[in-house]
Amino acid sequence: MDVDAVVAGVVARGLRAIAVRSAVRDRAEYLRRPDLGRVLDEVSAAALGSLGRGSGDGLRLSLILADGLSAVAVVRNALGVLDGLIEAVDGWAMTEVAVAEQARVALGDAVGAALGSDVTVMLIGERPGLSAADSLGAYITWRPRVGRTDAERNCVSNIREGGLEPREAGRRIAYFLGEARRLGATGIALKDPEEQMLLG
Repeated sequence: MDVDAVVAGVVARGLRAIAVRSAVRDRAEYLRRPDLGRVLDEVSAAALGSLGRGSGDGLRLSLILADGLSAVAVVRNALGVLDGLIEAVDGWAMTEVAVAEQARVALGDAVGAALGSDVTVMLIGERPGLSAADSLGAYITWRPRVGRTDAERNCVSNIREGGLEPREAGRRIAYFLGEARRLGATGIALKDPEEQMLLG
């Protein structure tokens, strides 16, 4: 992943950014040791810790842009998602955007906990399939902390041109953020917007 380019794209949108890494040393270890991809390395943990938990009004939202299993997915789609999200979301205090290398989904919990976040949105490259190698997933987690499970998250998947268009994905994520704020939860307690419309 071209971390500098992603960071520059975030900054160009008026947001603060910080580059972080998991405890994985290289790609081979990433594939062998998923557990290390869920843990920040010491330098990144210290850097996030030095930022403090902030103060002021508003719930704290942290975005993490992570390579996961497809770095190209982040480079091609993450900033488009960010554009759609910025247009649609309101009422949140944004922390630094973390650009994370060698990351698994749960690394977002460690980042969010370090930043004192009320909710995190992890944009991460999905496993390349037969038809798409650039698919991005978004994982939304209320009150992130180490040990959260997938049942406590909501997922928006197949974000890419030819799938769920990135700006539209940003708007869908904004819906989940609004519902998370209303309910004080994500995961099985928070239904997909299409399901809500069907029930309504």
